[in-house]
Formats: sequence, C-alpha cells, structure tokens
Amino acid sequence: MDTTQARRHAVVIGAGFGGLAAAIRLLARGYAVTVVDRLDGPGGRGYAFEQDGFRFDSGPTIITAPELFEELWALGGRRLRDDLDLRPLDPFYAVRFDDGDVFNATADIAATRREVARIAPDDVAGFDHFMADSKAIFDVAYTQLAAKPFHKISTMLAALPDIIRLGGYRSVYAKAARFIRNEKLRVAFSFHPMFVGGHPFSTTSYYGLISYLERLSGVHFAMGGTGAVVAGMAHLIEGMGGIFRYKADVEQITVQDGRATGVRLAGGERIAADIVISNADAAFTYKHLLSETKRRWWSDSRLKLSSYSTGLFIWYFGTNRRYEDVPHHTIMMGPRYKGLLDDIFGKKILAEDFSLYLYRPTATDPSMAPDGCDSFYVLSPVPHLGGRVDWTVEAEPYRAKIQRKLEETVLPGLGEAIATSRVVTPIDFRDRLKSVNGAGFSLAPQITQVAWFRPHNLSEDVKNLFLVGAGTHPGAGVPAVLCSAKILDEIVPDPAMLL
Repeated sequence: MDTTQARRHAVVIGAGFGGLAAAIRLLARGYAVTVVDRLDGPGGRGYAFEQDGFRFDSGPTIITAPELFEELWALGGRRLRDDLDLRPLDPFYAVRFDDGDVFNATADIAATRREVARIAPDDVAGFDHFMADSKAIFDVAYTQLAAKPFHKISTMLAALPDIIRLGGYRSVYAKAARFIRNEKLRVAFSFHPMFVGGHPFSTTSYYGLISYLERLSGVHFAMGGTGAVVAGMAHLIEGMGGIFRYKADVEQITVQDGRATGVRLAGGERIAADIVISNADAAFTYKHLLSETKRRWWSDSRLKLSSYSTGLFIWYFGTNRRYEDVPHHTIMMGPRYKGLLDDIFGKKILAEDFSLYLYRPTATDPSMAPDGCDSFYVLSPVPHLGGRVDWTVEAEPYRAKIQRKLEETVLPGLGEAIATSRVVTPIDFRDRLKSVNGAGFSLAPQITQVAWFRPHNLSEDVKNLFLVGAGTHPGAGVPAVLCSAKILDEIVPDPAMLL
C-alpha cells in the first residue's frame, strides 16, 4: 500500500451500522481509520446486551438486502457466510389486527394473494397492481437513487420527472389506497414507514418499495441476533487495521479555515484527522458537534423547524417459559390507525391505545435465552420529546398497560412468567444515543425531508466532513443506512487526491 495513502486518517464518529460500514469502505480505499463511540461497544442503535442470561438486540431486528452486507465483507477480504448464519424468515411477520384477525406477510406471492383473498377477494387484482407499482418505485428509488449523493440540486431536478411519474409526491398510504379498498389491507401494505419512524400518511410513497424489496431479497435473521452482525462488522474492521475508541465521547468536531481537522473528546483530548465522518444523529452533529462553527445550511433555527421521527418506547423482557405459537415478528395494530398516528406526530400526546411490534428471536434462535425460556422485546411508537410526555412518571404505567394487552392477546400468563425486564424511553435516545428530541430515527422521512431536502452526505458548512446514518440521505432503516456509507465512495476523494 502507498505510504502516502496510509498516512491519511479518517475519524468516524459513532459505531452504528452507518459508521461501521463507512469504516470498512474507507479502510478498503487505503485510509487509516479510527472509530470513536461514547458507548462501551459497537452498534449504536443496533447495540446488543445481555441481562440475567438473556440476550437482547436493542434496535434493528430485520435484515433485508443481505447483498449490501456481502459487499462489505468482500471489501474486507472475507465471505459473509463464513462469519454469519443468515436465516430467511417466512412468513416475514404476522400483522395482527385489533379484532384478532391475522395477515401473514410472506415471500410467496401466491400465498399472499390467498391472504388478500381471504380478507377481501375483490382486492386481489389491486394487490397485483400495488406490487407492480412497488417494483417500479424500487427500480428507480432504490436501484438508481439510494446510493447516489443528493447534495446537488441538479440531482434532485434530474430525479423530478420520475418522482412525478411514480407518484413520489403521494404518501405511502395514499399509494396503497389507490389500488386497495379494504382498510385492513391498506394498513397491511402501508404501515412500513413506522419501521423508520415515519407517518404513513405523510411519508413519501417511495417507501412503498419496501413491499417489493422484502419479496425480492427476503427478510432474514442473523443467528445470534443483530448483535452478531454488529460484532462481525467490528471484527472485520479490526482485521483490516481499523482502531476503535470506546467510551470516547466526542464533544466537538474541530474546524480550521472551514475544514474539518478532527475531533475533540470530552476531557480535552484531540484526535487529528484528514476527514471526519459523522454517524452521530445528523441534527446533533450540526447543533452540538459543530456548535463552535458558523453554519449557513443547517442552523439551529432550521433544525428547530424540522420535523422529527417518532420516539420509541421499548420494553425488553425474558420469560421463564416459551410461547411456541408466537412468531418471530408480530405487528399488533391497535383499534385506530390514522387517529393514533395523528396523536403521535401531530398532538404529540400519549394516547390510551397503541400499536406494537413484538420481537421474539427465540422463535428462530433458542440460544438468545436460557433453556426453556423466551427473549422478547416489544416496541411502541410514541411522541418524541417535543411533546409534553413526562416519561419519569409515565414509563411504568405505560409498560404495565402494554403487559396487560399482551396478556389478553398473544402472551397469556405473561405477568407470572417474566424473568427479567428493562425499559427504554425517548429519554434514553436523547441522553444515551444523543438523538435530538429523543427521536428514534432522526429527522422524519416526510415528503419535504427526503433526498436533496435532507441533510446531505457531504456537508456544505464544513469541508472534509461527511455524514452517514439515518438522518442523512437516503434515510433510516438498515439498507438505507448502509447505502449512506456506500455514497462515500463517490464523494470522499481517494487518499492520494485529498486536499
């Protein structure tokens, strides 16, 4: 390797999926890389932990587009299958409606048609049209644009004809409603923005591509949990010569003459760098890590006026028995759809009802819990901290309410079976993960905050500063975050060409 290239140093702030993928790509191009993270290990929102013999994934649990991981492993000179055991899930998840009816989302199109016909026979043709539309969006929004930088307005203008042609100005729900008349099915094919903190009635219909992506590449689970994927990426980085600094809290991105020069840690230590990659929350990056730098594009006032994703209430728990009838992923819809979403996003109040995502990894990998036990987490979308919910008061009553709902529906006898428990609220996202407003997925993916309108991967305010992660283009969700790191290949100069 060229010694000039080896001397070029990149500091990556944050060891989440975006930061880890960025480190792998930069190392493969000849940069020396140091990854700094305030936590005691890798993962960020994908951090994994153990408690009382149970293993828990704290954040992302669904792996789609495994080819993105295969590409990273190839850059590190290894094969993904040698390090990770990815298992396809079918059905992907069960959507359980409040009346107890269950829609199974599966890779088998014929089986999905039968599910549609069972609920609304007249909507089968509409489902076929919806899937064709989802593929058309995928072919443009994912295949052509997801790994393409959008810091130039000309890129946005070039994409505009397709946005109009494909109805990207419509919401995901409006797109589903064009083809499907039954309300249950409209919910089943439009809730996906909730996976990334978005409102299905205001998130661009481009997110409708998820329906096609799931069936194209499948929904997978990594044996050992998402934590096994994170650990594999970290091991790959170390094998390529990358360095990790854990429990290292970045206080400021240092800037000289308008150019990033490294980071200053809490306590005063400085780490010099030729380029800085921030996988920290995009709003936090500009508001706090560049608080000493004059900013034109992402000022505090602009960040204050931006819309943020939902907050997340997550209850991790283990049981001293197994619930064999509960699938790996269950989406439990409440009695209201749009009304609940409006309460969360608009009124920012904690409603009496809720929708839930129940994750049972032990359905596929019993090693995530002690013998004869189950590991769970249940997630409820809630308002971010821009509302007036006092989680120091509300957390336990809300958890208890969720427990009662689970006992009444899919987990009978839960109260007597709980062996371990931990609760996370938006306060944890604000304080531990440094997410502005405690938002679970940074800025909301609404129509006015995507592509060119989102914080760019290449900072306009500071030279040699680049952004990856949920808050930048193309957005939240593991495939999108990995694509944000892939964009660096286009916008970060080769080490020898760096000015």
